[in-house]
Amino acid sequence: MDEDRLDNIGEEPLLRIARTIRRLVRGESTDIGAKDEDVRGKKVDSEKKKRDGLTAAVAYLHSRGIGALFDFDIDGDVGVDPNHMTLWFSQPSLGLPSKEYYEEESITELYRSVLERLLVSTSDPDAINSEELEELTESHVPSAKFTHARVHKMKFWPPWPWPPWGGDEDGGGDDGGGGGGGGGKDKLNRTERAKVESKKVLEFEKKVAAASLDLDILYQDPYATYNPIPLSNLTSALPQIDFPAYFSTFAPRAFPSRLIITYPSYPSSLSTILNSTSTSTIEAYLTIRAALSLAQNLGTSTESWKAVRTMEEKLRGIKKGAVGERGEFCVGKVESALGFASGRYFVNETFGGESREKGTKVITDIVEAFKASLRNLKWMDKESADAAAQKADAIRVKVGFPLFPDTRRASSIAGYYNRVAIDEHTFFDNIVSAHTNEQIWKWMKLDRRRNMDEWEMYASTVNAYFNPPANEIVFPAGILQPPFFAQDWPGYMAYGSFGMVAAHELTHAFDSAGRMYNQQGKLEQWWTNATSQGFQVLQDCIVKQYSAYTIDDGKGGKVHVNVSLASTSGENIGDTGLIQAYRAWKAQYHASYDDGNEYILPGLSYTREQLFFISFARAWAQNIKPESAVQRVRTDPHSPNRYRVDGTVYNVPEFAKAFKCSPKAKLNPPREKQCLLW
Repeated sequence: MDEDRLDNIGEEPLLRIARTIRRLVRGESTDIGAKDEDVRGKKVDSEKKKRDGLTAAVAYLHSRGIGALFDFDIDGDVGVDPNHMTLWFSQPSLGLPSKEYYEEESITELYRSVLERLLVSTSDPDAINSEELEELTESHVPSAKFTHARVHKMKFWPPWPWPPWGGDEDGGGDDGGGGGGGGGKDKLNRTERAKVESKKVLEFEKKVAAASLDLDILYQDPYATYNPIPLSNLTSALPQIDFPAYFSTFAPRAFPSRLIITYPSYPSSLSTILNSTSTSTIEAYLTIRAALSLAQNLGTSTESWKAVRTMEEKLRGIKKGAVGERGEFCVGKVESALGFASGRYFVNETFGGESREKGTKVITDIVEAFKASLRNLKWMDKESADAAAQKADAIRVKVGFPLFPDTRRASSIAGYYNRVAIDEHTFFDNIVSAHTNEQIWKWMKLDRRRNMDEWEMYASTVNAYFNPPANEIVFPAGILQPPFFAQDWPGYMAYGSFGMVAAHELTHAFDSAGRMYNQQGKLEQWWTNATSQGFQVLQDCIVKQYSAYTIDDGKGGKVHVNVSLASTSGENIGDTGLIQAYRAWKAQYHASYDDGNEYILPGLSYTREQLFFISFARAWAQNIKPESAVQRVRTDPHSPNRYRVDGTVYNVPEFAKAFKCSPKAKLNPPREKQCLLW
């Protein structure tokens, strides 16, 4: 909360990161004297030096949770053994939220200006010029340009200059004549150089985006993204990275010889892009990746913070200069950095009484309603229905809080975070240390069995998830709070709001992607062909329905909810599970009524059935800027909240019956137009 201290510290924490990136990319020690042997007595292998430098810089960023060039994750091998934790290789996140933004001139020009500002703010204006240093190392003797004071300065931090754009040692590539210039020829000042280099970084990112897999396939096609290969295939496709050296940064328990790649063509495409890009542009790209990730942890008066904020305002439609409460920002930072620890406090404060038991009952009632509905589905034969019931029974239900680290035991939490260095005066470093700790824990999973007590969310997270390889549905205490749940709510409210969440996650186990995983979480065709064909007809119905929905783009135009043909179908199918929540509520209604748990709220003239649907819809109430809505459509597999309500009840005849809708009402279509999966 000490914003004055952050402003006084200024850019220095980010500058330290940038200097380290530059030092690593160039393969140099912080002490030039340590390199004398290489400089004076040996011919340095420039290609090896570039490879080692790039590997070290990328590993440095990844070890601190900063994405760049590619991404590794550790998860189950869904084709062989879903509980054997295996290495997965994938594409990186982009500087802009999705590919589509790189095609909008107004966005890319603003983004380029942000990159330019970040390159300037992370530069070292007093550092020695790169051409002068190159001249010194190539001649093997001190240049006349170097005074004693300047050479002495080189022995200390930082040893290298920034920006490094006077000449490209590797000869240009796509840099439009920027290669190989002699020292001193480039008279551009650092702001003008940053402008030139920002254009090159933007073009580099456009190429990476074009080489990346579309998000709807990446997130929703488990067969397309399951491509096991030997490590040697990756090392040959992407020779610019020394993967054994990269892995050594994370000290995994087992050295990987096999991995799974989500998009087989990406490594070779990235290799081609790297070959056509100068080292200085790659260095600038890596520096920008760090700045975009970490600038928000600087003081709000810093240029880096302001630059990143400018982009955020544009992409999210935030009023210029409008900054939220600092307290909310700090709470969010504590949760993201120390979420299992803060989750313990959250649970102790908010998740007492019968919250866990009552929440679990809603979930298990919905599982039973789902199983009962299977025998009535015309598109699913008995063999597939029996297998689906078995999968539903096999799903692990987790409610409230994780047991690794154990939310109930302070010692378990302390052990998990014992590597995190915290100091009240170094907010930026605290965040980086927490990110590093998470990466260590991630890589410790490699080649181990899945930890069934581990969660992918904190206890305080207002969300839930289905994990296909683990075959589990997980509901943190954060979503077992209003407006989704309270232990003393009447049943129709609890089943309408939280029941909708529970049914959504359960239905994911049988949606367009989840149905491809069997009871053990393994990729397998476990439905009959006839059932699969019947499901496809209904999935196509859902796709057609939601493809007709649009949102305003804030510029007088419309954007379709389905950016690609079926980009939201998995989540929309998940939302059709609302009918299971309704059936579960009805199945327990009489017992709940007798127990006094179906009381009518005072002052309301609605029926309980109507209040069930009102409770469902209320949870999705939202005010959203057009810019944020567009970003969500492009990056989020869920439909906009409006259509998560209207599109869902469109396919629930019980809704129209509860509200006695006219046959002409928009949300009471003819039965033949409805997509009735369950």
